[in-house]
Amino acid sequence: MSDVLSPESVAASIARIPYARFLGIEFDVKGDELTLVLPFADHLVGRPNPPFLHGGVIGALLEISAIAQIAASSGAKTTPKPIDVTVSYLRGGKPMETYARAHISRLGRRIANVRAEAWQSSRDNPIALLHGNFMLKRED
Repeated sequence: MSDVLSPESVAASIARIPYARFLGIEFDVKGDELTLVLPFADHLVGRPNPPFLHGGVIGALLEISAIAQIAASSGAKTTPKPIDVTVSYLRGGKPMETYARAHISRLGRRIANVRAEAWQSSRDNPIALLHGNFMLKRED
């Protein structure tokens, strides 16, 4: 894995995911830390009164965070494919900016094991967690 993530490689990995563009996901890279930012928009609301983010949007943010972290860290030119993903929803997402960060537990030649968390006002108070395994395309 790279010690420093390239903003170009992160942008390329996110650009390969059309749903990330639809959601308006942005990112911030500081050294080896990649944080995805989901700006709030009305079309992301799943329950209108009181408004909460749609659970699928939160799950997608976490999955995209994992995929972007794997692709940027490994230098993969293709998008890692989910094998199995489990999302634990801890609390409702409020109508505000949401952040996600993924950590690669193991990066093998064919499989990556990743965990990710999403939070809003405080990283110590996550709204959802993801654990997943992703298939990497072998580039022989």
